[in-house]
Amino acid sequence: MLICSIYRSARKDEMYLYVDKRDGLKPVPEALMERFGKAVHVMDMPMTPGRTLARVDAEKVLEAIRDKGFFLQMPPPKEDYLLDLYRERPETGVR
Repeated sequence: MLICSIYRSARKDEMYLYVDKRDGLKPVPEALMERFGKAVHVMDMPMTPGRTLARVDAEKVLEAIRDKGFFLQMPPPKEDYLLDLYRERPETGVR
């Protein structure tokens, strides 16, 4: 079991960093932190291999933290229908 700290990006919606609570954000490369923006602490939680998470496999999180010191959860891909919502809108934005 690992006590995991979870941070959300203030810059990018639905982007999260998982780290070992003891190490905090120290293992995260500076270049990644620049792109991630301000890290806002969301919560601390015990992480075990069988734990159910909403969008990611807990075993992958634990493995990444063990190997790299952090796990980056990217935002889910946008649905195609949302990307095409305004495809036929005129340049002026008025219909």
